[in-house]
Amino acid sequence: MLKVDPHPDYPPEDGRYLRGNDFSPAAVAIILTTDEDKIPQELETLVRVGIETGAALSGTVQTENIGFEKIVCNIVANPNIRYLIIGGPESWGHSTGEALKALIHQGVDEKKRIIGTNAPHPFLFNLSMKMIERFRKQLSVIDLQFEGDPNLIRKAVWSCYQESPVEFRGYSLYDPGAYPEPPLSGKLTSRVTEPWAEVLDDKEREAKKRAQELIERLKARSKKLQSDKK
Repeated sequence: MLKVDPHPDYPPEDGRYLRGNDFSPAAVAIILTTDEDKIPQELETLVRVGIETGAALSGTVQTENIGFEKIVCNIVANPNIRYLIIGGPESWGHSTGEALKALIHQGVDEKKRIIGTNAPHPFLFNLSMKMIERFRKQLSVIDLQFEGDPNLIRKAVWSCYQESPVEFRGYSLYDPGAYPEPPLSGKLTSRVTEPWAEVLDDKEREAKKRAQELIERLKARSKKLQSDKK
């Protein structure tokens, strides 16, 4: 089967994940419901088992916007990753698991809002449509959410490695080889620091433009006053 080198920048985004075998067909995303310094041992175990069994990347995700954007950037930079194994509980404040599965199954609308989720902020403003669609085409989901048994993660990753299809909890899994397009690479834009600043329609775009013009006038006025005092 065909395997390829990931993009030289792979993985382009930092995050709460471990890097394993770059030629693995599987990545693991464990839903996180706590602060980073309060991650339960059982969730850390699921992440560690993913890497020990041979996943390309294994980590946690909590937010349905920037968290997803980082996952997309890292996965499309490695065409060898063909499965995303989702585990852990649900983050009820973010509906992270629901939103991640909706992203892969249904995609986003013209405003880059994830279709089919009740998550409160499911917008992927910092990604191009090309990257989002590539992510969806490249991956299949293996849904192990609400399953706390590390052996299930272990068996799922193992199943993704097989040359011939094997049955795993209703999935037919095997390694199909690398996705047949070159790796994509790109880091998130400056809007990561101000995701709320993204405009959603013409009315908001015009309001933002007026606000920016006002800010520039105030800056010019302040500069003039300072110059007059000298």
